[in-house]
Amino acid sequence: MFITVFALTLTGLQDPYIKETLRLKSFDILQINQDRSISNDIVIINIDEKSIEQYGQWPWKRTVMADIVDRVRANEGGVIVFPILFSEQDRLGGDEAFAAAIQDNGVVLAQVGTAQSQKNNAVPRGVAKIGDPLPWLFEWPGMLGPIESLSTAAGGVGVLNTAPEIDGVTRRIPLLMKIGEEIYPALALETIRVATGDPSYQVKTQEGGITALRVPKYKTIQTDANGRIWIRWAYEFQTISASDEDFSAVKGKTVIIGTSAEGIGGTIATPLGSQYNYMPVASSLQTVLMGDNIVRYDFANFVELLISTVTAIIVVVLARFAAYWIVGAGMIALYVAAVCSANYLFHSRLQLWDVSWFIITLTIVGMHAIFNRFVREFTLKQQIKKQFGGYASPMVVEMLQKNPDIIKQGIKKEVSICFSDLRGFTPLGESFGNDVKGLTEVMNGYMDAITQPVLDANGMIIKYIGDASMHIHNAPMDDPEHPKTAVQTALRMLKAVERFNETLTAKGRPAVGMGAGINTGLGYIGEMGSTQRHSYDVLGDAVSTTARLESQCKNYGVLLIVGPETYRRTEHNFFYLKLDDLAVKGKTVGLDIYTVLDLNSLEHAQDKELHQAMHADYRNQRFDAAIQKCKKLQGSFRGLMDKYYSMWQERCEYMQTQTLPQDWNGVFIATTK
Repeated sequence: MFITVFALTLTGLQDPYIKETLRLKSFDILQINQDRSISNDIVIINIDEKSIEQYGQWPWKRTVMADIVDRVRANEGGVIVFPILFSEQDRLGGDEAFAAAIQDNGVVLAQVGTAQSQKNNAVPRGVAKIGDPLPWLFEWPGMLGPIESLSTAAGGVGVLNTAPEIDGVTRRIPLLMKIGEEIYPALALETIRVATGDPSYQVKTQEGGITALRVPKYKTIQTDANGRIWIRWAYEFQTISASDEDFSAVKGKTVIIGTSAEGIGGTIATPLGSQYNYMPVASSLQTVLMGDNIVRYDFANFVELLISTVTAIIVVVLARFAAYWIVGAGMIALYVAAVCSANYLFHSRLQLWDVSWFIITLTIVGMHAIFNRFVREFTLKQQIKKQFGGYASPMVVEMLQKNPDIIKQGIKKEVSICFSDLRGFTPLGESFGNDVKGLTEVMNGYMDAITQPVLDANGMIIKYIGDASMHIHNAPMDDPEHPKTAVQTALRMLKAVERFNETLTAKGRPAVGMGAGINTGLGYIGEMGSTQRHSYDVLGDAVSTTARLESQCKNYGVLLIVGPETYRRTEHNFFYLKLDDLAVKGKTVGLDIYTVLDLNSLEHAQDKELHQAMHADYRNQRFDAAIQKCKKLQGSFRGLMDKYYSMWQERCEYMQTQTLPQDWNGVFIATTK
């Protein structure tokens, strides 16, 4: 993800075409959405279709132009601007009259920069310089101006050219341009000079380019490094036809003579769409007159890029840990904040800030981060499903998929543990001989049989070890009654083995059995192992004790052995018989261990009392009495405890041969696991 951020930052530093275009389009949106007002400073006299009908085909005899100037003067108009090129003599002979009309009359004519390296009647203008502006100005190979008689008579001559951006849209206009060492003013700037009566300009240049220029009798105009200003397309202009009788609207206002008739009125692209080519003159002049200097700071690109990069990094981090809806809401909030900030700074302070690259960077990085997280989580969920699909119920698997940290982080928690082991594998294996495949299928069937009750109880199979298994309850899914669930599950596993044996014996195979140990205690649960190989596991003293309980099932001749904590919390839920006070291998303290039988307590109440009395005799070293009671108990409990009573008689007979201390507590210390 950080590679994506780096790549976008590097791309942003290079400021490619697409980035610059998007930036300019974002500025257009700001211009489009601003309020518009009618200019009180400029009126446009339009040479339109109606005028062509009245005065004939274009170009008119320049006496018509002289008449327009006279009528403007008669109505007390201000400076008159002709964004029309008069580079050739009037074939109809009206130049003398036109020159007379504009002589000392505040008229500004147009000249045009050309691609040809020649100057025809070009009119430069003197500039007072602080620093050298020439390296920073836009340059034209040549300049085509009005004929000499007209340029001499006119109050000023300004350049009509604009400087479209890379997408062909006119947004900025250079106020000064150059050809070689000569400087030429734009029409808007020349109009202000003529209006103030100043003979020249002043321009200030520093190391980073042009910083400002001014007409001495007018306020300073802030420009960019190349002497350009942003045109504020926020004004509409009163327009009258050149054929109108009433020119009273021009009183006290600057007048621009525009052309819009078909075939003579050119158009240019602007943020507001196509406009007649005199509109940049009008709008740029109005921008300067109002002092509406739109500002785009030199450091803006860097600041925007820095904000985009920092925000992208924050989103990457956020997408790693936060919920999807938080990431989405955060990105939307950042979009809104960026757009609102750009709008506020433009409409209140006329500052241009680009949000397009910020939005692109945030979107690409955000979507990439979310997609990566989705893929990572999906992969993890698939891994969890693959890892736990056969070890846990669908409900548990779904829970782990929703919160993989349950596996990764690990917890310390009380659990009920069950170890089970297959009984009778040797005769079963011998019955298959060399048919390994057949034996494998039977073993898989056995594992399926004992696993299903665990899954049904939302337990977790921790591992299969050959023909043995280990599972837990209360992790990862909470189970407040996990001791009870563990015992119920073990009993159901025994039932499942019985059903499995019916199928097995029907095929002529020997039946198998299962022994299990159940214990309750603290365990450390989580993903454990090496970096190369790991699995979900549980560790703790309670786990090792459970394994040792299961290993004693054969010695005691029972199918289930239950530890003391499990018994204490479920003694009223099941039919229990005490087996022994056993110190398992590695322990010195005895544990009361029990077996649980799937029997009705009332039916076997008397036998249970006799069983308890037998254990009392044993603890009090009355071994003969204990032996007699064992003999009486043979066949009780549907014969499920007969092997145990035979073993216990042997135990009592052995104890009779031993010299036991008076404080002997009856604890039997196991010497094997």
